[in-house]
Amino acid sequence: MKTARFSFRSGLLATALLFCASAGAADQAASSLPGHYYLQGVMEVGSELLLKKDGKFEWMLSYGNTDEQASGEWRVAGDLVTLVAGNGGQEPQFRLFEEDEMRIQKPAEAGVWVAIVGFPQLGPMAGVEVKFEAHSGKTATAVSVANGDAIVQMPASERWVRAGLRRQGSKADYQWLAVPPERAQQRLAAFAVTDARWLQGQAFEKLALRVVKGGLKVDGVDSAVARGLYTKQ
Repeated sequence: MKTARFSFRSGLLATALLFCASAGAADQAASSLPGHYYLQGVMEVGSELLLKKDGKFEWMLSYGNTDEQASGEWRVAGDLVTLVAGNGGQEPQFRLFEEDEMRIQKPAEAGVWVAIVGFPQLGPMAGVEVKFEAHSGKTATAVSVANGDAIVQMPASERWVRAGLRRQGSKADYQWLAVPPERAQQRLAAFAVTDARWLQGQAFEKLALRVVKGGLKVDGVDSAVARGLYTKQ
């Protein structure tokens, strides 16, 4: 019985040592991964990957007239690096367009309120939930479409006083902005997202890369990018 007890404890100790060694190797691998990578070996495709020490990443891909991007967090398990796209809990921030930024001055039709969402001189932003609030307290909600417009029906007797904005599907509080009297009179107001990167969606939700000799190789995806190799510069 004493011998068995000794063997059992020895097995536990060996397992603990092996676990510590594996964890140490994983930590060492993770610490060597951060850096700037460039895709090699794929004709007419440019792609970069930045793995940051704080666990965040930035990725971009360009081919022909197409540009894609993604950002979020990265994690490593063994020889597999997983990129998880997301906003890291951040939410877009908005402001009113300045009058000299407005390109549309024609009032909206009576009974219709229009909120335009985008970035001045760059383009519209879809997928923004806009809550319109009248002076009486009456509210209506619409989501901006591809051209940036969010449109609701309101009685002509109502006067627009403010708008709340947040991403579609977000549980965050609305960011409320007062609508200037001249904009309320025209039933047309424009709201700018303060960071233009919100105009472009994420290229993927998750992307796995395997650590191989010379760099990182896209894993489990049949595409031109998977035939290349991300090498650190």
